[in-house]
Amino acid sequence: MGKLLLILGSVIALPTFAAGGGDLDASDYTGVSFWLVTAALLASTVFFFVERDRVSAKWKTSLTVSGLVTGIAFWHYMYMRGVWIETGSSPTVFRYIDWLLTVPLLICEFYLILAAATNVAGSLFKKLLVGSLVMLVFGYMGEAGIMAAWPAFIIGCLAWVYMIYELWAGEGKSACNTASPAVQSAYNTMMYIIIAGWAIYPVGYFTGYLMGDGGSALNLNLNYNLADFVNKILFGLIIWNVAVKESSNA
Repeated sequence: MGKLLLILGSVIALPTFAAGGGDLDASDYTGVSFWLVTAALLASTVFFFVERDRVSAKWKTSLTVSGLVTGIAFWHYMYMRGVWIETGSSPTVFRYIDWLLTVPLLICEFYLILAAATNVAGSLFKKLLVGSLVMLVFGYMGEAGIMAAWPAFIIGCLAWVYMIYELWAGEGKSACNTASPAVQSAYNTMMYIIIAGWAIYPVGYFTGYLMGDGGSALNLNLNYNLADFVNKILFGLIIWNVAVKESSNA
């Protein structure tokens, strides 16, 4: 019943938001990317919640969080694409509200995938949460003009590097070494996404605020949309894959 309501609510919401979005120019590749990511996020949300029935109890929370990440992002992308199409300006506030909710949830996924397979200290989650919040706060301050773009960029990148260290060589890696081969494989793949996929965000920031005469809102949002697609959807699919494998072997 809950899944039916989720799908029904999504379908009902689509025409309402789509009607207020204005016309989409065929040459507006950034606008096209907003629409593609919006549709992909909705499909992923439905998929993750439906697939919860295929996995064992200890993996259901991980898939629920994956569905929440894409569901929250889908909701905000409805508004972000409208801002872009109607004004041509970056939906900075909407985007950072989305990230403030979804980035800590993505970080939580690392903790959950380890907790489902082995013992992991709660301090790991706290460290990752603090790192993600520092990264987001200074990123927003740089984009909103509250502080200079370069210092905000550097501090945000340092927080990102700190999280990579904790996951690659710190408590996260220590816990991963005691997990099953399937979990270790998924964890390592997620690490590559954190390194390569999350690198798209600073690239977008650089092209939008630090390159040339203020950069380009087109490049900024195109990079951010690509990053959200990779880091929210692909991240969840990796967790779904290991959850199905581990559940079938249980």
